[in-house]
Amino acid sequence: MTTTWAPRALSVLRIMAGLLFMAHGTQKLLGFPASGDGAGGPLPTMMLIAGSIELVAGALIAIGLFTRPAAFLASGLMAFAYFIAHAPQNFFPVNNGGDAAILYCFVFLYLVFAGPGEWSLDALRNRDAGRARTV
Repeated sequence: MTTTWAPRALSVLRIMAGLLFMAHGTQKLLGFPASGDGAGGPLPTMMLIAGSIELVAGALIAIGLFTRPAAFLASGLMAFAYFIAHAPQNFFPVNNGGDAAILYCFVFLYLVFAGPGEWSLDALRNRDAGRARTV
């Protein structure tokens, strides 16, 4: 039974991680959901780039399209974010606020190797490509 549900559970993990990651991008770029820090005005270039990657890669990961390259990019972004923004504040991730960045980094790195799971556009594309070759 676990072998039947494992690819589906992987898909649920991918979908939720992608949607949550995408929300960071919509918050930076679109102001939704509204941030409680009261910051406004134009974003610094690094934040624009991070928000764009979060929005696009998060959406691709959530729908399972080009999952491996999107997850690779997202994993790298989170490693970069951790070492640039969090690690200099304190050694311990629970104290420097970087535990979410580390978790995203390793979940996305896992997706690079595990793939998108059963419920994804990548899986659908691969099934369709297999049918086209056998015809």
